[in-house]
Amino acid sequence: MPDTASESTAAWFSRAARELGPHSARHGEWAAAIADDPEVLAVIERLPPGERHPSLVFAVADLLGAPAREYAGLREWMLTHAETLAVAARGRRTQTNEVGRTAPLAAALARIEGPVVLLELGAAAGLCLALDRWTIRFERDGGEAGGADARDGAHAAPVAEAVSELGAGDPLVRCAVSGPGALPTRLPRILARRGVDLAPLDSADPADARWLEALTPVDRPDRRARLRAALVAVRSHPIEVVEGDAAQLIADPTRLRELSPAVPAGAELVIVSLGTLVYLRREVRAGFLDAVRSIGARSITLEGAAALPEVAERLAGREAAHPLGSVLALDGEPLARTSPHGDQLRWIG
Repeated sequence: MPDTASESTAAWFSRAARELGPHSARHGEWAAAIADDPEVLAVIERLPPGERHPSLVFAVADLLGAPAREYAGLREWMLTHAETLAVAARGRRTQTNEVGRTAPLAAALARIEGPVVLLELGAAAGLCLALDRWTIRFERDGGEAGGADARDGAHAAPVAEAVSELGAGDPLVRCAVSGPGALPTRLPRILARRGVDLAPLDSADPADARWLEALTPVDRPDRRARLRAALVAVRSHPIEVVEGDAAQLIADPTRLRELSPAVPAGAELVIVSLGTLVYLRREVRAGFLDAVRSIGARSITLEGAAALPEVAERLAGREAAHPLGSVLALDGEPLARTSPHGDQLRWIG
């Protein structure tokens, strides 16, 4: 969403060019070009404000078969198919199920003794809740030995201090770790898991799977392949995702507790948000941690540095400005800076 109600569509796409470019050169290029293209901006401004999100526009265009290379081809398609784009975008939301975020999630869960019950807000198809069904490899920056097939014995095993692997199977999620902290070496036992989303997706539904793929940049075939592998991993035992509004649940924590799976004696309920809270109004976000505490639960958040006021306050003065803009926090305590898609993690001292 725009930073303020007064931010123009052009400014939004200009900002998106800077934010998307490091993770998708094509989306960064397209966003920058659209920011300076009044005709295409006019097409996008036919959409309701919530449907003008640059990543959403690109995903809907991909879903409809728009050219995926030079901007000139995309531009011509958008001008020709303006009405089709508007119809297809109606009611859509950014629901990127970025499997790479399971690495920071695992790093935070490693701090909890367990067992745990997980409830994720904004879960889409719930793929990130299946983190124990594939391999998460943490690699100390500069200390990785061998390649992605090191699990198969094709390379010499790396030293323990340089690499840690959790789980087994595909996909392989890799995360480069730096800073003053050890590599995660364990996961607590996950007794139950459930997702909540405004528009739940079904990992077994081909149309929902295609939408999730469209939300992943077309010039990142590595991420698309990882997404497809994760869909395969959860298809036989899908993650339950129920309909719910995160803002309403924060306002009514008893409902938050009711939507969670049953929590056996000795287990802890952990409420997870991986890039969801940033879409809520600031005053709603500000109440999230208190809402979680009020039901005796714990929280793991992976959000922008300013998304949660309490986290931002605890972070202030503890480190210099850092290019990794997302913050991983456990119960409101900042643990690490991460990249938005979880492939880099730097422990906070």
